[in-house]
Amino acid sequence: MLKIDLSGSLKAGKNAGITAEVWKWDGTGWNSRIPQPETRYAESAYAVVPSEPGWYRIDVRAAETTLIEGSDANDDVGLRVVSLHPAPFNLKEGKLWGYIGDNGRTVIEPRYDYAEEFQDNGLAVIQRKDGSGLINTAGKEVVKPIYNYIGPFVEGRAVASDSRGYFLMDEKGKPLTGRRYDYLNSLHDGRALFNTQAEDQGLKYGYLDRNGREAIPAKFEDANDFKDGKALVKLHAGEFALIGKNGEVLHTYSFPFVGNPGEGLLAYQAEENGRYGYIDEEGNTVISPQFTSAMPFSEGRAVVNMAKNYENAYGLIDKSGKFVIQPQYEYIQQLGENRVALGTPINPAEAYKGVVYTIADAVTGRILNTHPLRGVNNYSEGLASVYDENETYFIDRSGSRAAQPPVVPGAGTLSFSGRLIRADVDQRTAYYDRNGKQVWRQNTLIPLRPPYAVEERKFKPDFNYLVYYPYVMGISDSRISAQVNDRLRRLSLADAASAGGSDRDYSYTGDFSVSFFRKNLLQLELSGYRYPFGAAHGMPTRIFTPIDLRTGRFYELKDLFKLSIPYTERLSEIVGRQIKTDPQYSYVFPDAYKGIAPDQPFYVDGEALYLYFAPYEIAPYSAGFPTFRIPYAEIMGLINTEGAFWRSYH
Repeated sequence: MLKIDLSGSLKAGKNAGITAEVWKWDGTGWNSRIPQPETRYAESAYAVVPSEPGWYRIDVRAAETTLIEGSDANDDVGLRVVSLHPAPFNLKEGKLWGYIGDNGRTVIEPRYDYAEEFQDNGLAVIQRKDGSGLINTAGKEVVKPIYNYIGPFVEGRAVASDSRGYFLMDEKGKPLTGRRYDYLNSLHDGRALFNTQAEDQGLKYGYLDRNGREAIPAKFEDANDFKDGKALVKLHAGEFALIGKNGEVLHTYSFPFVGNPGEGLLAYQAEENGRYGYIDEEGNTVISPQFTSAMPFSEGRAVVNMAKNYENAYGLIDKSGKFVIQPQYEYIQQLGENRVALGTPINPAEAYKGVVYTIADAVTGRILNTHPLRGVNNYSEGLASVYDENETYFIDRSGSRAAQPPVVPGAGTLSFSGRLIRADVDQRTAYYDRNGKQVWRQNTLIPLRPPYAVEERKFKPDFNYLVYYPYVMGISDSRISAQVNDRLRRLSLADAASAGGSDRDYSYTGDFSVSFFRKNLLQLELSGYRYPFGAAHGMPTRIFTPIDLRTGRFYELKDLFKLSIPYTERLSEIVGRQIKTDPQYSYVFPDAYKGIAPDQPFYVDGEALYLYFAPYEIAPYSAGFPTFRIPYAEIMGLINTEGAFWRSYH
């Protein structure tokens, strides 16, 4: 990088700063932005330009911002770039994501349904209207949000997908593969694992190079990512191989099962459905089969299970097969930096209700801290984010609470984001500086139109029960206001009666968003997720609340239609036709749809009525809430356009 002195280039007031934008000509325009240092005082301002040939433009301006004091603001680059951090905003249009700077001020306005961290190449994945795209640090769309998925860039390439399948994309958004694949993983050692349906042979696996060419054709029954120039593949039943980057076979293994390599050792089964041991890359037995499950080696150790009958008795072994930590734990997680988390049941008689963790030294097996933790993340540079029953914080390598703030009430994770620390705790996001000072938090007040607003309130009686519920402000009649807000709280299950007691056998989370607001109609979406302990999955719920802010009335479906009109017959006919003719509803169970009920769950917007069903009601769980859109134009003859419901938002 070349450092360009900007002092004296622009007059700036006392304590004001100078910031620069550097753009590179790409042959069609000034489209490539070069990341720059933070805003700096005028006397020390500079820009950075890559030390490679090309045309560059430097735009300099006085910055209306608070400058950051201290050594962080004086990074000589490698160079420290402007930090942008994804942040969710609760708005009357719903939850939208934008980006804030290190000072907590909004840099890119919230306009995305979701936004990810900026990557090292200066690009971030954003989502809008169910499509994924890419933006640069100026907020410009490098790739429009037209794809089903865009993954992180690895080795200069990202995996993306559209309606035809998966492909590799370069940093300009150009598809590199000449075809689409059924599955495609990110690059590892210059090779990307893919699979495709081979004619009369089922799924076959192969590898692409970074230019999207098929470096190794799809010929394997199964395969894994490359690491250190090698990958494990399955040739056919009972035959595995370790291959090189050109597909050359390095070693073969004739066993019913062989697992992914880890530090030169591979888990294997000598007999079908037998116990697991470890072989080296040449196929020699190093640890004889004796485990009911065996994970890859990392940092010289591996997690194994000794329990029978699908129970758990996990321990940690070294490369000789000796137990460093005896096999007696419900769960063991290797955290890196020679540390492990040991999980024991909260209630041994009811292990399915969850575990608590203690921290141990993976080299000696010594327990370092017995304080019960409910969640633990991997170590990085001596710190790991953890949470217990009450708080989220960092621990150091001793397993004790670290000096590094912050300590945040609730359960979640802390992660470093440039100069800031991001806290995703109790399903809300906040940012802190390295001294633990909060610089930004997700807003809890959603302005609608004066005098109306919706305030977010929190109900968390214990670790397993969390609800954010709405409180509508601005309703002039105090009696109506109390009735509306009491009902919203009950519908949100934010009360002691709904939460039950300590013997509750499930967890519950609830949230809300503004679904639609126009004129006097406020429609909130109340969402919930009830998870019975030990179940394969929980059950989601959705409730929409069309509220007239003048009268406090919660409208029902029948209120939209003329009196004595058989509206359910017409709606049933329309939905039935959509199920039969629209391919998007092919998932509906045959003969499951029986028509629309008078109290059918529904919601509205400015253009249409939406009718929906609960999971499993007419379709599989994976279909979520089957929803049918009916434009008003199609049913205008049924609608009571002089009725209170219609007039509340027209």
